[in-house]
Amino acid sequence: MKTFKLIDRFIYLLIIVNVIAMVLESHLSLRTAYDSYFYIFELISILIFSAEYIYRIVNAYKLDGTKGVYAYVFSLFGIIDLISILPFYLSQFIKLDGRFLRILRLFRLTRIFKLGRNSNSLKVFTKSLAGVKAELIFTLFLSVLTILFSASAIYYLENEAQPDKFSSITESIWWATVSLATVGYGDVYPVTVGGKIFATLISLVGIGIVAIPTGVISASFVEEIRIEKENKAKKKAKKKEKKALND
Repeated sequence: MKTFKLIDRFIYLLIIVNVIAMVLESHLSLRTAYDSYFYIFELISILIFSAEYIYRIVNAYKLDGTKGVYAYVFSLFGIIDLISILPFYLSQFIKLDGRFLRILRLFRLTRIFKLGRNSNSLKVFTKSLAGVKAELIFTLFLSVLTILFSASAIYYLENEAQPDKFSSITESIWWATVSLATVGYGDVYPVTVGGKIFATLISLVGIGIVAIPTGVISASFVEEIRIEKENKAKKKAKKKEKKALND
């Protein structure tokens, strides 16, 4: 048991060092001077993470056969484990465009999610998301529909006044998304009276659209915490009862 705990701690430490290495590698001076060291460290890390991935598959097979393997491979952490190592192998065996390769390297950052494998808080949060999955899907559908409507409306309102910025509905999607998210970068904005009025209304609607998923997730998370505390209290009560009976 102690050995497994030490291995887990080592893996967690390796993940943290990998994230630090990724940040340091982004500096041109460090990358130029220590590129070979970064590569060797990445290679060793990938071999360790690959061994861990294979071990978890074998262990899942021993516990529950092919059903256990399927459950692990397609679980949240199973997918994270695979994504964190797959880009390295893709870059080694497949000729990829340099820009695409750099994007793939960003997936190394998913290793940090492995830190939450044994986190009870993360499990509670995952349960809370699963509990409101239908509501979140509906909210996403509503957001996409609102963005498309907003992009279409602003295109017809602003196209004549700003044909370069609102040249099509597709180009207008950026403005609609930023406005509904209540970010407002200011790089694209309406200049006509109709466009300004519509933008005002959409900004107010955006506050509600952003608030809905936030409120739903928060309420579900609080509820899961309450259930978790109740379950812990029940377990403690049962333990006390057992001790009292044994005494």
